[in-house]
Amino acid sequence: MLWSKAFCHNTVLLLSLWFCVEAVPIAVDKTEVETPEEKLEDTGLHYDRYLREVIDFLEKDQHFREKLHNTDMEDIKQGKLAKELDFVGHQVRTKLDELKRQEVNRLRTLIKAKQDAEGGHGALVLLKQFEYMNHMNPHTFEVEDLDKLIQSATNDLENYDQKRHEEFKRYEMMKEHERKEHLKNLDEEHRKDEEQHYEELRKKHADHPKINHPGSQDQLKEVWKESDGLDPNDFDPKTFFKLHDTNGDSYIDEQELEALFTKELEKMYRPNLDEDDMTEMEEERLRMREHVMNEVDTNKDRLVSLEEFLMSTNKKEFLEPDSWETLEQAPAYTDEEMKLFEEQLAQEESNLNQKNSDLQKQKEELERQQEKLNAQKAELQQAVEHMQIIKSEKANAAIDVKG
Repeated sequence: MLWSKAFCHNTVLLLSLWFCVEAVPIAVDKTEVETPEEKLEDTGLHYDRYLREVIDFLEKDQHFREKLHNTDMEDIKQGKLAKELDFVGHQVRTKLDELKRQEVNRLRTLIKAKQDAEGGHGALVLLKQFEYMNHMNPHTFEVEDLDKLIQSATNDLENYDQKRHEEFKRYEMMKEHERKEHLKNLDEEHRKDEEQHYEELRKKHADHPKINHPGSQDQLKEVWKESDGLDPNDFDPKTFFKLHDTNGDSYIDEQELEALFTKELEKMYRPNLDEDDMTEMEEERLRMREHVMNEVDTNKDRLVSLEEFLMSTNKKEFLEPDSWETLEQAPAYTDEEMKLFEEQLAQEESNLNQKNSDLQKQKEELERQQEKLNAQKAELQQAVEHMQIIKSEKANAAIDVKG
């Protein structure tokens, strides 16, 4: 996720380590006073808290903060920013040492719990938990620790879009699979009615106004008119940039960028309608953001500067864009992928049924063994009672003889 608005202002370049995972744009009041207590959003990383606390304390050091503003993303990735740790104040370094010791102890506790639960298996996998720090020196936070932390966060978060694509593809295939399974359970007449209704909903969803190409002149002019209330004939890219740089940090970040697509999305999606899937709407928003960033963000720092924005407005893609291919025109999966997915589901169901069958057989076998043990116990009890009767009879016979 992105940093909070107040924090973004102070961490322009390192912001690229945190990008919007599932941000839903909100209206931002430019007159709102930001408070320093505002917290960072969760990145979703398993070391999220440690990451945020480290950066939070580094930001308190004036030297480091100044270097941050003067270091580009490539230099950050190459470890040049991490070397500035040697010049950070003693108080901050002491706090970083403390944070690292706490994190090492947390991981050790976590790993021990996992090993106990898994019987000591998967030790190499568990050690990967330490990849974002130098665990060989668990007591002090060094340059290598900051370098590893930045590299890990960068790599983990840069893979987000690819993971998102795969998750959405699975979501769409599962939705289609469940629809087909539902149809199988219907008689022929109801199945035809259901399929007809499905096609009507598809056509209804596809019947919407033209979708402007994200980031194009037409799309931005529509925002300028509908959201900003300005005359399209007076469209000015520089003024537009300043209007939508809602936190005033001289960059349009990914959350601010996604907010620009709301009008386009409202043409296609309306809440609470059967034909409109809000999960698909958010995927469409993220597709638009990803596309515009690929086109405009030339230095790949996941921020759009005024210079980058103005350069993009001179390109042919901005002035004469191709039509935008929406999700309904660009299915998330192929027929072959759907076939493989259903085969995997069938195999998983088969495996689950086999496990259930095996468990049932084990249960029945245990019940048989229990019945056998109960029968043996009953026989033993009868034998004991019989021996006691014989013993009693012998004792009575001995008394009679003596009498």
